Amino acid sequence: MDPIRNPYAPGAGTQPPELAGRDEVRETARITLARTKIGRPSKSMLMVGLRGVGKTVLLDRIREDAEANGIYTLRIEAPENRSLPSLLAPQLHLALLRLSNRWNAKRLAQRALRRLAGFVSALKVKYEDIEVGLDVDPEPGLADNGDLETDLQDLFEAVGDAAQAGGSCVALFVDELQYVQEDELAALITALHRTAQRRLPVTMVGAGLPQVRGHMGKAKTYAERLFEFSEIGSLSTEDAKLAITKPAQDEGVEIEASALDAIVAQTRCYPYFLQEWGKHVWDVAERSPITASSIEIASGQAVAALDVSFFGVRFDRLTPLEKRYLRAMAHLGVGPHRSGGIAQVLGRPVTSLGTTRSQLIDKGMIWSPSHGDTAFTVPMFDEFMLRIMPGDEWRRSR
Repeated sequence: MDPIRNPYAPGAGTQPPELAGRDEVRETARITLARTKIGRPSKSMLMVGLRGVGKTVLLDRIREDAEANGIYTLRIEAPENRSLPSLLAPQLHLALLRLSNRWNAKRLAQRALRRLAGFVSALKVKYEDIEVGLDVDPEPGLADNGDLETDLQDLFEAVGDAAQAGGSCVALFVDELQYVQEDELAALITALHRTAQRRLPVTMVGAGLPQVRGHMGKAKTYAERLFEFSEIGSLSTEDAKLAITKPAQDEGVEIEASALDAIVAQTRCYPYFLQEWGKHVWDVAERSPITASSIEIASGQAVAALDVSFFGVRFDRLTPLEKRYLRAMAHLGVGPHRSGGIAQVLGRPVTSLGTTRSQLIDKGMIWSPSHGDTAFTVPMFDEFMLRIMPGDEWRRSR
C-alpha cells in the first residue's frame, strides 16, 4: 500500500476524510445560524464531549458551512493562560472591519470599532494580555466602564446592530470553553443573553469537555435555557465503519468484514482512534483487500502512537500525586468512581485529596458527572495508566 496515498488523518483537530455520523448536528447548527441571521429567536449551541470525539473537527466544519452562507465568524481557542477579552478583541476587530466594507453597515460598524477601542482601553489594566492594534479613537461612554460584564454587553450590542444593518450575522466559534474563567464566562453568557433578548444576529457555537455544562450553570443560572447542548460521543457502529471504508474505497481499496469488525472493536468507535487505526492498518497492509491479519500488527503500532502522543502529552503535564490519583482510578476500572473509593485505594483521607482532584479537573483530565463522582475526560485513559504505571510500585510512591 502506498503510504503517500494513505487517506486517514489522525491529529489534533485535523479534518478526517469522511466526517461520518455528524450530519444531524451540522443541520441543527445550520438552522440555528440561519434563524439568528434573520432575527428569529434561537439558542446558541454548545457541543460537549470527551477528548477525541471530534468536537474541534465538527466546530471547524460548522464554521466553514457558516462562512459559505455569508455569516461572519470568529474562531477562538481558549487556552489555560489567556483571558477571554484578549482572545475576543482581535477577532471582533477583524469581523467589524469586514462589516465596515458593506455600505449599509459601514456607519454602525465604525461606531462598534470605536466601542471596541473603548473596551480595550478600559480593560487593558485588568487584562494585560490584550494586544490589538486599533486605528480609531474610542468614543467616551461606549463600553469603557472597565467592568467586563457591562462592557461586553455594550460591545456585543454594537456588533449586533452593525451585523443586522448589513443583513448578516456574527457567530463566535469557541473551542476548549472549559478553560474560560468563571467571571469571564459569566460576562460572555450575559452578553449573548442581551443580544438574544434584542434579537440581534450575534450567537455562539462552542465546544468543550463535559464539565463545561456545570461551569456555565454555575456562572449564570439561566445558561441552560440560553444554550442548546449537543452531546458529542463515539459513533454508531455503522458510522464508524463508514469512516474507515469510505476513504479506503475512494482510493480503490477494500477492507474485509472481519478486519473492519476488529477495528471497530479496538477503537470503540471513537473518531480519533478510528483515524489512528486506519492510518496504521493502511501502512501495514500490503495490498487490497485489507485482511484481519494486518490488524494485530497495526493495533500494536496504533496503541504505541497513542501512548506517545494522545495519552503521553497529557500524562507528562501531571504531578506525581496527580499521576497516582489517576492510577488509582484506573485500578478501579473505567468509572465513574466515587471520591471515597479513590481515596481508599490510595490509603488517604478524602479531604486530603480535594486539591489534587480540583487540579486534575482544571487540567481537563477528569470531570464530575455528579456530586462526588469522578470520571476520565480521555477515552481509554484507564488502560493507558495501567500500561504506563504497571504493578504496585505506584502505591508506595510519594
